[in-house]
Amino acid sequence: MSGRKTNSRAKILAAAADVAREFGPGSVSLEAVASRAGVSKGGLLYYFPSKARLMQALVEHYLAEFRSSLSQAQAGGETLLTAFIKRAAAECREKQPASRSWIFSAISQDPDFLSPLRSFHQQLFANLKEDNSDLTAVLICYLAIEGLRSMNLFDFDILSTEERELLVASLLEIAQGKR
Repeated sequence: MSGRKTNSRAKILAAAADVAREFGPGSVSLEAVASRAGVSKGGLLYYFPSKARLMQALVEHYLAEFRSSLSQAQAGGETLLTAFIKRAAAECREKQPASRSWIFSAISQDPDFLSPLRSFHQQLFANLKEDNSDLTAVLICYLAIEGLRSMNLFDFDILSTEERELLVASLLEIAQGKR
């Protein structure tokens, strides 16, 4: 794919995430996304022939970015578990995380969009267990972070900033074998 096509596709995906975040999952229409991206509806349909395909691509793009950030952190010397904790915790610090709104849009379009998320987490968990010999540390860290992400996703985060930071610091200590 040429650089221009890649840029247009990325611009459309970013616009779709922005529309979902700003106006809510129900407001993700092809017209709104095309307008936000600065392309014609026909231009949008060239890359994404349906709203369902746009939502599927948004899920795939998010997962690819998450995988890439984990790989980069590992290349920099972090363990997979530490990288996962840091990346997920950073995402949860966002007031309106990109994933929250559009994931509901995607699932409302087609519940099968949970399949790539399920597969991603199954593979991630298998890799975490393979990368770390302390299964207890993996279980505690993975489940605590997923609990934090769930509270964030459903917008019922009951932890104060200090409590959240204490949790993340404690998980990082567990992941590094310091607890």
